[in-house]
Amino acid sequence: MSSARLWWIAAGLSVGPAVSNGLARFAYGLVLPAMREDLAWSYTEAGWLNTANAIGYLAGALGALAAIRRFGPRNLFIAGMVLTTLALILSGLTRDFWSLTAWRILAGIGGAPVFIAGGAMAATLFRDDPWRNALAIAVYFGGGGLGQLLSGATVPLYLDAYGPGFWPQTWLGLGFVAAVACVPAIRAARALAPPSNTVAEDGHARLPYLHMLSALSGYFLFGLGYLIYLTFLVAWMREDGAEAWLVAVVWSIMGIGTMLSPFIWRRVLARSRGGGAMALSNLACGIGTLIALVMSPPIGVLLSAAVVGASFYIVPTAATTFGRKNLEEAQWGQSFAAFTVLFSIGQMIGPVAAGMLADFAGGVGPGLVLSGGILVLGAAVAALQRPLAARPA
Repeated sequence: MSSARLWWIAAGLSVGPAVSNGLARFAYGLVLPAMREDLAWSYTEAGWLNTANAIGYLAGALGALAAIRRFGPRNLFIAGMVLTTLALILSGLTRDFWSLTAWRILAGIGGAPVFIAGGAMAATLFRDDPWRNALAIAVYFGGGGLGQLLSGATVPLYLDAYGPGFWPQTWLGLGFVAAVACVPAIRAARALAPPSNTVAEDGHARLPYLHMLSALSGYFLFGLGYLIYLTFLVAWMREDGAEAWLVAVVWSIMGIGTMLSPFIWRRVLARSRGGGAMALSNLACGIGTLIALVMSPPIGVLLSAAVVGASFYIVPTAATTFGRKNLEEAQWGQSFAAFTVLFSIGQMIGPVAAGMLADFAGGVGPGLVLSGGILVLGAAVAALQRPLAARPA
């Protein structure tokens, strides 16, 4: 297959994270202030909705871990895209708290196989060229920035113009965008031939979990810390009196940073074989989170969005690249599914815990401090990961 064709496939697959993460997960942080005002939620209830999404994400990751070798990444990716789109549309058809909980769970169930299976497919591109392979994986995950840019440039201004009661229409609009995005994503998945050893059942398919412990733990801490920031950043800005245009600019900058991140980090990703890339990107996310709190607005929050946006998708990219460089191809999908299971457990804890802290403290600022500290700790843990012995480069 030609190089140009492979890059088109990478671009098409990257629409998957744009939907599963940029729209279905992170856009909730943009809609949350309107939903909280219209439905009179506490911060704990608001945080619970993203914890519910993480519960679904954990279920989807566990399902992908069990099914990826049987059904193949292509089929899981397509099924996940359809489920995620359906969940977005259903979220706009109810105001009931527990119904919304169910649809947030469904979005997580669909989003996890998109993220996992798409990453596994992206890892097969440019097998014999580690530089272009690392860049292709980064391009895939960087696609989430497109979803952030689209939602960030429209949702805050729309809700500011029409009022908080129009949040259901926001979810319907995001669902329509997701449905359109399914077309190039599914075409790209179908264009990529499944690897011949995807369903291998030999002993090499067992992962060396103990030898991956530092990377797995660093990724868990990333999941615990980063979603607090993305869930409550806009609520914190609103507490501080930020206007809709500033929210739109901040979220759009974050999305643009995400799309540029593959090119910013490509040399680090290509050279790192152990936990170095994960550690550095975790550290950048932690510093970026804390910048918003220690620098005066709007400069602080703008710089924070730029640093976090340019870094946080590199952490899952680093996890995928770690598997690509240290494991057999039959293990790649399982490896990222294992990372995602721990990541999902962290996501389950973070938002609701930060919401409870916000209700206790009377604001979300302390939760953001906690988020930054956890991410810095994740960097320290990931830095302990060494390359796995006797594995292919």
